[in-house]
Amino acid sequence: MRGSNNIKILGIETSCDDTAIGVVTSKKDILSNVVINQNSNLNNYGGVVPEIAARDHLSNLDHAINRALEESKLNLKEIDLIAATGGPGLIGGVIVGTVFAKSLAMSLEKPYVAVNHLEGHALTARLTDNIEYPYLLLLVSGGHTQIIAVIEYGKYTRISSTLDDAAGETFDKAAKILGIGFPGGPMIEKMSKDGDPTSFYLPRPMHKSKNPNFSFSGLKTAFNQIAMKNKLNKKIISDLSASIQKSITDCLIDRTRLGITKFKEILGNMSNIQLVVSGGVAANLHIREELKKLCLETDSTLFAPPLNLCTDNGAMIAWAGYEKYINEGESNLNFKPRPRWPLDPNAHLINPIHQNIGRSGAKA
Repeated sequence: MRGSNNIKILGIETSCDDTAIGVVTSKKDILSNVVINQNSNLNNYGGVVPEIAARDHLSNLDHAINRALEESKLNLKEIDLIAATGGPGLIGGVIVGTVFAKSLAMSLEKPYVAVNHLEGHALTARLTDNIEYPYLLLLVSGGHTQIIAVIEYGKYTRISSTLDDAAGETFDKAAKILGIGFPGGPMIEKMSKDGDPTSFYLPRPMHKSKNPNFSFSGLKTAFNQIAMKNKLNKKIISDLSASIQKSITDCLIDRTRLGITKFKEILGNMSNIQLVVSGGVAANLHIREELKKLCLETDSTLFAPPLNLCTDNGAMIAWAGYEKYINEGESNLNFKPRPRWPLDPNAHLINPIHQNIGRSGAKA
């Protein structure tokens, strides 16, 4: 099968609340990319409830795979490779997707690949923009905020990570405080269009620090305190949304600027850096515009996947599964789903903040 001219890969993503199935080819054609969200549940409960999300994956997977096959005009026997997120993520959902993928692979007698969810985001630009290694990745989502040097397949050096909360989690918390719905990022972005980003002063943690890491917990606290002191109406909500969007963006830009400097040191002062932004927060258009300005300042080129491939999706898992398969071969069917699975497993050794790794291993 490895010698085939056009391998067809089915990707399964269930690491959080979206049930996603994608079909891509080794020639980088996206034949289908189906995502079934759980937004009605998220609004009812004010966020993701892991047990409910896992149960919804069980009922959604059949619908998602049928739609994906219909869109791709394929049947299951024409699929050559089954890839599924094996971690990191909410372990209930990861288990559901992993068991489903293994069952498919065994019944169809096709190879199975367990994919690191972070690697799915890290390699999306290779699917959509055909970029070559090496490049610098800003991975920014609800659960992760990291800057990673992607040297080649399987060789990742984490330059920075968040010391506490992720940028996407901060957007979600702010939206919950304002009562404007979930997921928070798109709602904050929508409300901020009519807001004044200078109307409220919010901190920018780690701004200008030589420590390359992110921190957002203090920003969440400050935002909550300001919101509680104000009577929320449409104007105040818009102004607060614009203010926190600007604060988060300023933090991301400042830390990425330092990350570009450190990446150049890793590569030996190489110019023309390729900067990839990925993850759900990468769909924020204001953040994209500010990253474009940063790239002009730093002699870098920005690559940002289409908006529908920034959030969790099956296509990115399918492509990452293909790259893993051609480099490492198929996964053992005894693979155990992982709640934690860092791309750079040694990153915690050089970062004192992350040295206490716990029984589950180093954090993602």
